[in-house]
Amino acid sequence: MKYLDEYRDGQAASRLAGQIDTCTTQPWTLMEICGGQTHTIVKYGLEELLPPSMHLIHGPGCPVCVTPIGIIDQAHRLAATKDVIFTAFGDMLRVPGSAKDLLSVKAEGGDVRVVYSPLDAIRLAEREQTRHVVFFGIGFETTAPTTALAVLEADRLNLDNFSVLCSHVLVPPAIEAILSSPSNTVQGLLAAGHVCTITGFNEYFSLADKYHIPIVVTGFEPVDILQGILMTVKQLESGRCEVQNQYSRTVQRCGNTKAIEIMQRVFEPCDRVWRGMGSIPASGLALKGEFARFDAAVRFDLPVSSGDESSPCMAGEILRGKTKPHQCASFAGDCTPEHPLGAPMVSSEGACAAYYLYKARHQDRSA
Repeated sequence: MKYLDEYRDGQAASRLAGQIDTCTTQPWTLMEICGGQTHTIVKYGLEELLPPSMHLIHGPGCPVCVTPIGIIDQAHRLAATKDVIFTAFGDMLRVPGSAKDLLSVKAEGGDVRVVYSPLDAIRLAEREQTRHVVFFGIGFETTAPTTALAVLEADRLNLDNFSVLCSHVLVPPAIEAILSSPSNTVQGLLAAGHVCTITGFNEYFSLADKYHIPIVVTGFEPVDILQGILMTVKQLESGRCEVQNQYSRTVQRCGNTKAIEIMQRVFEPCDRVWRGMGSIPASGLALKGEFARFDAAVRFDLPVSSGDESSPCMAGEILRGKTKPHQCASFAGDCTPEHPLGAPMVSSEGACAAYYLYKARHQDRSA
């Protein structure tokens, strides 16, 4: 299949791994931002193809994982509210809050429904005029445009029984929070290709200049990632700190201007708490004042919950790239996809889920 099989070609991957080995003369630490990239790295054992001195760190690029417990608890409160239909993407149902998850709320009588698009929630609100429909808006810039579209559609239809619990977050501020940390060890970044499909990569030039770090926009297949690593290492070895685009078959420098326009029409930046990373300035998206009537937190006067991680859970350290999943004492024992202690074990993009699914193939090279 064009644009798929050739990016999973074993011979091409081996050639790229050989080139990486040839041009690597010293240890380097790279971070892949996206959880989808993490899953590919672990599934295909890509780290085992790299020079032993090459260290990959898994970044906070899982939108489900970084949604803070405080907002998860707000979701549970809404889902348990009489005459509310709470809609969410499927991977949010098992994410633990302070006391339970959405599946538990559903089992206790809450009307929780899985949707595949926020526009599904709009259609539901049109049919269920006597009940209030809430959509749980989570994700990076990739999914924010569809939530914005739903708000615009609700506004056009003058739907009084629809609102959004908004937890959208932005990638560049999170990258800056990582790079500006005194304990940062990241020397090169593989940026998330799907996010840049929407946003482009103009924002990354200032980050590369400020922190003297190469940033390569990278796809999600094995050959994509190895090529992104090779491009990053070549920069590091030659002392360059540039922004490059490996994922050029999909990403353009200016991104999807229509999607950006829709986001800017509906949202404005706000400070946002990230699970395991604390509050990051201007890292979230909030509904603008003219759309405040569609803000579920305002409409239902939801209290702000701080929410604490389960004490044995190391999700925060894993999301910051300080620890690998298999180094957590609870991994695959007290914490499994069936009984998760934290979001990274249940999300389809979570690092812990990747290690759990493919742990038989994973070897701890640091041992």
